[in-house]
Amino acid sequence: MKQQHPLFFVLASAVLYGLGIPLAKLLLSNVQPVLLAGLLYLGAAIGLTIFSFFGGVKKEKKTNMNQNDVPWLAGVVIFGGILAPILLMLGLSQVSGVAASLLLNLEGVATALVASIFFREFTGKRFWVALAAMTIAGVLLSWSGNGTFSLLGPAYILLAVFFWGLDNNFTNKITTLEPLEITKIKCFFAGVINIAMGIYLGAGLTVNVSLLYAMIVGTFNYGVSIVLFIYALRGWGAARTGAFFSVAPFIGAIASILLLKENINWSLLPAFVLMAFGTWLIISEKHSHGHYHGKTYHVHEHHHDEEHQHEH
Repeated sequence: MKQQHPLFFVLASAVLYGLGIPLAKLLLSNVQPVLLAGLLYLGAAIGLTIFSFFGGVKKEKKTNMNQNDVPWLAGVVIFGGILAPILLMLGLSQVSGVAASLLLNLEGVATALVASIFFREFTGKRFWVALAAMTIAGVLLSWSGNGTFSLLGPAYILLAVFFWGLDNNFTNKITTLEPLEITKIKCFFAGVINIAMGIYLGAGLTVNVSLLYAMIVGTFNYGVSIVLFIYALRGWGAARTGAFFSVAPFIGAIASILLLKENINWSLLPAFVLMAFGTWLIISEKHSHGHYHGKTYHVHEHHHDEEHQHEH
């Protein structure tokens, strides 16, 4: 699997994740938001475990986890697995699937912004123009269509986006665990904790069609999507992968219109155009500059072509 180009991984991940937005919104009519966040991630953990057991996902050679990776993994679980999914479900319960999908476009911006500010990855002038365009789009998407601004739902989603930006960068710092291992750990703990929180908050957990549906959506639209995203991270880094992943919200927006039959108000068109413009700016950005890379030690199975051989 790792021999494929990172572009394949990130686009496949984006398609799966984008389709998950309207599917999750359909479930919110029958499942409480916090409980749904847990079911989606537990479904991802169970599904990926089954895939790895039967060879659906190639098993990687196991290594002992470096102690330095523990804080990064904890951050991935807390911010990307627990807090962000809950906030997304809360936001999705208050805004349309189209608006939620387009707001999620800011995940690529958040990932690149965190990478730039905290991890010193390069971002050029085009990125900051893109950030301005997408911010204006976010304001437009807060317009409810009846003359008022609906701030709570978009605020939930924007905070979720920021937490996923942290999650993506933390994931890129983990050197001793393979993508499948990271994903299973993240999804399992996130699923169990969020389900427990949902039950504590009064949500009933009964075995029915909605529960099965949530687990299936979690397996493919979250679990498989996350694994593919991590493989892309390994090839491209956080900023570039996050930028290309920005196609996911457009897929989600189109799917929401088709599946949910949502009404489209005037603000969606300019917001869509601004999001598309910002995405194009980030994806098409090229830069060349001198810089220094500090020493990084990786302990995981890898391969070389004939021109890049060294002792393991």
